[in-house]
Amino acid sequence: MEQLFILLQAQAGGKADFSGIIMIVALIAIFYFMMIRPQQKKQKEIRKFRDSLKAGDNVISAGGIYGKIKSIKDNYVVLEIASGVTIRIDKGSIYAAPADVPATENNDGKL
Repeated sequence: MEQLFILLQAQAGGKADFSGIIMIVALIAIFYFMMIRPQQKKQKEIRKFRDSLKAGDNVISAGGIYGKIKSIKDNYVVLEIASGVTIRIDKGSIYAAPADVPATENNDGKL
């Protein structure tokens, strides 16, 4: 009788280990589909946007500076933030500006 009890415990322990592995795999799958995959899609969209930049596009920098692209080089863009005022910004810190916000102001400070 004692041997049967030990045998049943061993079988129950084996099933518990297998279900634990299933739970770990399920958690990894949930983590992938809820966290990693959406982030990869977002990075792909940003990379696609940066590759399609051209002179005249309204953009915003990572620091919150709105402007219009004057020229594009390999690693940076020249951004006009006001009439006659240009700055050089790293291409990796450029994002799409909202369509309803004008890029530059007139010399008198009015939009």
